[in-house]
Amino acid sequence: MSMFFTNLVNGLAMGMVYFLTAAGMSIVMGVMGISNLAHGALYMVSAYVGWQVFKGFHGPFTLAVILGGLTGGLLGLLIERIFLRRLYKQPNEQVLLTYGFVYILTNLCLWIWQGWARMPFTAAALKPITIGGLRFASSRLLLIALGALFAVALWYLQDRTRLGARVRAGMDDKEMAQGMGVNMEMVSMLVFFIAAFVAGLSGVLGAQVMGINTEAGSTILVQALVVVIVGGVGSIQGALLGGLLIGLIDTFGKVLFPQLAMFTIYLAMVLILVVRPRGLLGRRG
Repeated sequence: MSMFFTNLVNGLAMGMVYFLTAAGMSIVMGVMGISNLAHGALYMVSAYVGWQVFKGFHGPFTLAVILGGLTGGLLGLLIERIFLRRLYKQPNEQVLLTYGFVYILTNLCLWIWQGWARMPFTAAALKPITIGGLRFASSRLLLIALGALFAVALWYLQDRTRLGARVRAGMDDKEMAQGMGVNMEMVSMLVFFIAAFVAGLSGVLGAQVMGINTEAGSTILVQALVVVIVGGVGSIQGALLGGLLIGLIDTFGKVLFPQLAMFTIYLAMVLILVVRPRGLLGRRG
């Protein structure tokens, strides 16, 4: 029973990392129609920045998270303003350009931080927590709590604010929203920054579960794409549900069926798409 609860907590923690990474990607696809394959690379760069602040400069973890998020947000905004704004409705060019940034940012990290992996850097500073006689890693519980907090914040931003209303209008009919006076260029810029900022946050937080290496960007990108497909494009709630589902399936799959560890989440994705082609909570086109 203790093994079940331990893996449950690990799966929920991983699910929150997948959710935070996929949420921004899902909204960017829904609002702007951009497939940003550099999203995972922003996660990776931000994770390294967080490590540098916490371990290299001995700064507080909160500062590491904030600066990691800002690094992801500003890098994403630069990519959107300088390059992607010229490539709207050009999916092939978007994919090639953003995938090129994966190589650029990966090699930048190799140059600055070298190729050796970094272990989770808050684990030694946090003592395990005992609940009902079971011991859990504090970093996992903290990640679940922060993920839930960001899920509520992103839901409120999308569903209860004026910016969120404009985002939803852009998803439904971008041309009509522009005709009604909504500055969709500004909305798109803010959405891209928020999406990249959350990817940066997830990089620093995810490093507390998976560590950091120069393959992290490509690995998390694949997982995030699966979550977006399962949850449905343009839905914060879908990204949360998809992230938690894939996190749990991935964790329990590796424990129960280690020889099929790379297969279980894709099987789940296929089965869900057979029943729900738009994803669990995808918006109708």
